[in-house]
Amino acid sequence: MTELNTVKPDESGKLTLSKADRQKVWWRSTFLQGSWNYERMQNLGWAYSLIPAIKKLYTKKEDQAAALERHLEFFNTHPYVAAPIIGVTLALEEEKANGAEIDDAAIQGVKIGMMGPLAGIGDPVFWFTVRPILGALGASLALSGNIIGPLLFFVLWNAIRMAFLWYTQELGYKAGSEITKDMSGGILQDITKGASILGMFILAVLVARWVNVSFALQLPSTKLSEGAYINFPEGAVTGADLQKILGDVAGGLSLTPEKTNTLQGQINSLIPGLMGLLLTFLCMWLLKKKVSPITIIIGLFVVGIVARVIGLM
Repeated sequence: MTELNTVKPDESGKLTLSKADRQKVWWRSTFLQGSWNYERMQNLGWAYSLIPAIKKLYTKKEDQAAALERHLEFFNTHPYVAAPIIGVTLALEEEKANGAEIDDAAIQGVKIGMMGPLAGIGDPVFWFTVRPILGALGASLALSGNIIGPLLFFVLWNAIRMAFLWYTQELGYKAGSEITKDMSGGILQDITKGASILGMFILAVLVARWVNVSFALQLPSTKLSEGAYINFPEGAVTGADLQKILGDVAGGLSLTPEKTNTLQGQINSLIPGLMGLLLTFLCMWLLKKKVSPITIIIGLFVVGIVARVIGLM
């Protein structure tokens, strides 16, 4: 039979999680999404993250099994904002291990009460603000042939992610269950609103920079009035004639008496970048209607290929 390690309480006689213990939990929380299931979502990754703390706080095997069992209940939130929930859970488990009257339902209730509101700020802050900004910065460098581009994205993204996980976990651990009272106020709503506004600005910049829809469809040409095009002299062209022709071209005169019109030119004369913006709105509308992103991507490929074959784009 394997002998369990004994846990030494601190000077006050209480069992406490050291910084090293909390760092082990923090590192394991990186793999929160390492295992998913349809019934309880992220529960396996959640329980895996808490194992170092459970082993530290509970010496009896049956107590460890009970702790693991209560943390195998349903859990699902944004993977990065799970960190403060982990911190609060560590504080509750620490109190429970020291004899506080905290039942399993109370711990699960705190988790459920936090994971919903926090999940709402994860997407606008990380997916729609931080990552697009860093991605655009890295992509711009990469397009110029600079290898620093992808490396910069990788380093900055992971530095921000890991720092956020650690400091918010510590915030939750130190605040304990008191942090849940802040969620009833407007703090999370203000954060979500601010991140959403910033995300919309970033989205607009990215659409103008990266989304390009160009139509190749030719429209009927327009006959230009006299003086709007260059009248080429008949016969040999002298140096003075050539100089005048080049001056007329620089002045904006057409080389032919008819102006070639394209659908793309007409659209650009109204609102440059309009089709890229409309395409972005269409994708957002489809996502709101619960259309799979994979379906949208495949659809864009098919439409683009067909439009190219028939000469529309």
